[in-house]
Amino acid sequence: MLGGSVMHLIDLAGAIASRRHTRSRVVTASVDSVEFLHPVKIGDLLILRSRVTCVFHTSLEVEVEVVSEESLTGTRRLTSRAFLTFVGVDEKGSPIPIPPLLVESVDDTHRAETARARRAQRLEARERLASDNFSL
Repeated sequence: MLGGSVMHLIDLAGAIASRRHTRSRVVTASVDSVEFLHPVKIGDLLILRSRVTCVFHTSLEVEVEVVSEESLTGTRRLTSRAFLTFVGVDEKGSPIPIPPLLVESVDDTHRAETARARRAQRLEARERLASDNFSL
């Protein structure tokens, strides 16, 4: 299976988790650290798991894992992982506040902390890009 096809499924799974949490429209703002760990072979079944890791004011981060299952043996393995940021929007496409995330476990807290660190890196990179003076 082509990586682009897997990325499309990752985006869809992330959007579903985002919509379930926000109960609103969402748009993909960024895709971070897509990892293709193992190839997906023709005939493999795919299982996508997505979860909200952290909520900010108008955006949220979602982790998506792709697991492939060999259809003959049932053997499963993690094949891809990605972190995506979605923004909640109203019917006009303007950002809207997002409900807070209920953090229930130590693992949830750790996921939220690492999400905040990824966000800080992403915002810093955006600032660097915005300040670069280059011409086409």
